[in-house]
Amino acid sequence: MTRKITAAAIHRYLLAATLAGAVATVTPVRADSFTFSTGNADGRLASLSQPARALKLETETADDFILTETTSIKGATITGLIPAGTPLSSIKNVEIEIYHVFPTDSVTPPSNRVPTRMNSPADVEIDSATRDGSRGTLAFRASLLKSGFSVQNTVVTGIKAAPANVTHGEGPATGDAVEISISFDPPIVLPSDHYFFRPEVEVIDGDFLYLSAPRPIVSPGTPFLGDLQAWIRNIDLKPDWLRIGTDIIGGSPAPTFNMTFALSGETIPDAGTPGKANCHGKTISALARQFGGISAAATTLGFSSVAELQGGMKTFCGE
Repeated sequence: MTRKITAAAIHRYLLAATLAGAVATVTPVRADSFTFSTGNADGRLASLSQPARALKLETETADDFILTETTSIKGATITGLIPAGTPLSSIKNVEIEIYHVFPTDSVTPPSNRVPTRMNSPADVEIDSATRDGSRGTLAFRASLLKSGFSVQNTVVTGIKAAPANVTHGEGPATGDAVEISISFDPPIVLPSDHYFFRPEVEVIDGDFLYLSAPRPIVSPGTPFLGDLQAWIRNIDLKPDWLRIGTDIIGGSPAPTFNMTFALSGETIPDAGTPGKANCHGKTISALARQFGGISAAATTLGFSSVAELQGGMKTFCGE
């Protein structure tokens, strides 16, 4: 018996197919977690990284990482040394900045006040990537890792322009090793590139000395090709930077250092390209496919709402 196919039946079939297609468009394609770590503190070095305090100049220590895809970074950890017996409640604020690698965001040619700027952080930070506890764009929690943690050398005030840059460091120190866990609000969204990560920690009546990690990176860290050594500067040296090992501590051969930090988040493989007209639309579409919808994307990436996610992607795209 031949069944008569009515127009209504055809309509119902097409509607069902359309709805199935719509569901398919929000089925997650791929959601890759991003993690990076330089590993554990190795006890070789502690360098100042804090805002100006009393007789100490603002001093910044930075180390590098690479993103192979557009990535939303929602958390970080850093490890540092504070004076023995200092209450964790004395850690008043944390600020994070991200830098491109020189010569991006920099004046060229440089000032020639330092031995080299090749492979250093840029002159200025990526403004949209700055997160500051005092401004409510990050939250942090400190925990004690070890009392009586010792380091072989420190760099605190001996940060000088060339030709007086080799000051050899200021000798060993002992204090409390602390780990600071940080969550970004909103997350930091960056395209694939090579970057420097710079934390500053404010401690009431004390210094924060950022602890070194092995170089080259070893387990449980995340090794990568092109790993650069750590750099430092104070307000007098800006916009220039010095290599902590090669330029300040010196020696033959001079030591080189990584600093102890970790990052976590999610990659966005099909995101648009910042600066292009279709960047925002392409990125939002990619997020909907990747996470099964925009609301799910906002939740997974760590944005407080879809509106905040939309704003974060506009910032990423440079709109």
